[in-house]
Parts: sequence; C-alpha cells; structure tokens
Amino acid sequence: MASALAVRVEAAIRHHELISPGGDVTCLVSGGADSTCLWHVLRNLGYRVSAVHVNHGLRGAESTEDARFCAEVLGAEVVSAVSRGSSEAELRAVRYEATAHFGLRATGHTASDQVETVLYRLVSSGSTRGIKRRREDGVVRPLLDIWREDTAAYCVEHGLDYRSDSSNAASKRGLIRHEILPLLCRLHPGAEQNLLALADERPRLPRELERTLIDLLASTDGAKSADLGSGFRAVREYDEVRLEGRVTFGPWRIESARPGLTVRTRRPGDRLAGRTKKIQDVFVDAKVPRSARDAWPIVVSGNEVVAVPGLAVAPGWEDTVRAWKDCGT
Repeated sequence: MASALAVRVEAAIRHHELISPGGDVTCLVSGGADSTCLWHVLRNLGYRVSAVHVNHGLRGAESTEDARFCAEVLGAEVVSAVSRGSSEAELRAVRYEATAHFGLRATGHTASDQVETVLYRLVSSGSTRGIKRRREDGVVRPLLDIWREDTAAYCVEHGLDYRSDSSNAASKRGLIRHEILPLLCRLHPGAEQNLLALADERPRLPRELERTLIDLLASTDGAKSADLGSGFRAVREYDEVRLEGRVTFGPWRIESARPGLTVRTRRPGDRLAGRTKKIQDVFVDAKVPRSARDAWPIVVSGNEVVAVPGLAVAPGWEDTVRAWKDCGT
C-alpha cells in the first residue's frame, strides 16, 4: 500500500504531467534525504528509475564519500564535473549540462526549497518567481508539494540511509534556512505557507522590461520597436503589438514569424497537425533514444503540434518554423 507521501507525489506528477505513467526517469541524487526519498518513491510508484550523481569534488573526502554512497546504495552512475564557479546557480547549471544526455531528469527540490528560493528572490530582486516544476530542458521537480521534514521522516520510516551536506549551513540558503526563516515563523506561524503561496502567483515582468513596454505603448509614432533582450523584441504598428524573436530550449534554437506558438515537451496522445501519425511514432521512426524523447522540444499552435524540430513539420508549416541545435551548448 502506497504511503501518504507517495500518494501526494503521484497526484502532483499526474496533475502537472511531469512523467508519463510508468515512464523512464533519471533521478539526480546527492545522497541527501530529499533525493533519496525521491528515488525510492518513484521506484515504488512503478516508474523506470535510474540515478546519476554529479561529483563536483569541492569537499574533498566528503564529496568522495557522497559519490560512493550514491553509487553503492542508490545504484547511481557517477559523473565528475568541474564547475566554472562555486555558487549554487553555477553548480546547478553544470549538473544539468553534464546530465543532459540522460533525457528526463527529476530532482529532489521540496516545498522547503521553494520557500527559501522565493524569499531570496524577493529580497534580492523584488521577484517572487519560484522553482519551476518542469524546466524547458527536461528537468522536473515532483516533490515541490512535500516539505523537507517529510522526506527525512519518509527515509526513517523506510529504513533508508542518507547523507548530510556540511556545506549547506555556510551558504546563503543555509542563512535563510537556519536563521531568517525561524525568525519569520516567530513573527507569524504561517510565514512559510504564505511564502510558498507566492510561488504560485502569476509572475510579473521585470521592472525594467515593464518600463520598456509602457514606453512603447505610450509612443505616438506610427510604428516603433523595442529590444527586450535575449533575442526578443516588441514591435508596435499603430494599434497592434507583436513579439518577435527566438526561443532557447535546451540545446535547441527555435524561431518563427508566426505569432502564438508555444514550445513544450511531448504529452500523451500528441499527434502532428493534419496527420494521423502520433509523435511517439515520429520518435520511433527517427530512432530517437527513449531517454531523449521526454526532453525533445515540441512546437504547438493552440492544441495542435506543428513541428518536432529536426524530425517533422506539419503540412503548411514547412517555411514557418525554423529550428537548429546549438553545438556550443
């Protein structure tokens, strides 16, 4: 019988369409309680689970022992990756880049991590943007509704050993976790729940970008454009405004002059517009490895799949969507 935690995790996976039923997924494991819990829960829920541990080698013998634990206890493949920096964001970027070839990957980020992230971004940039449940590069976070205390309790309940990272306390996240959040909870007992709720609010544009768009809309010129950064620009022609530019999706660069397109990963039942062929069959015919399919970009217009970059384009869209891989990524 599935535990209460496992039921909640499965409900989140199905609601947010994170992993196909019984599908393949690789857990990025550190050896800590969160990722150990994730690895065990997903296996018990019937997913085909493998594991990978990225060893940055920053903590000497402790890093070596973490890697040994993940390999021997969790059956993880160990990947050594030297970081260009030591910040949390830089290390995370290296991990995701080093494991991109594993396809769909799951991390053990919890509701507790979400609260810490929202609080840090709130005070550092005025943004309440939280951790994404699904990244564009095929990384999913099934535990974002589960608190850190719950993952540790799950490990104890199921007799699962796990490692503790001694460097956490000295980080910015450690400062928030051990000093700031306890003070906020003394101020109001609902502090963590209220911060968590902010992550689900509709995100605002960065203030500089808001000002740029306001200036564009307020202009009396017949036609005007504004650079929005990251290869995008807004174009206003009289009473119409449109966005033009390029989408980055993992190693893919995708662009189109046709408005209203969205890039996402595949979903059960997807078919190419104007054809009866399933996207699953497109992957099979192209001999795309199973591990790469869940991270492959799918271009949609409304509910219709109009392109599978590098593999297939729907009739009538041949000259509309352009996609290529950036070999330098």
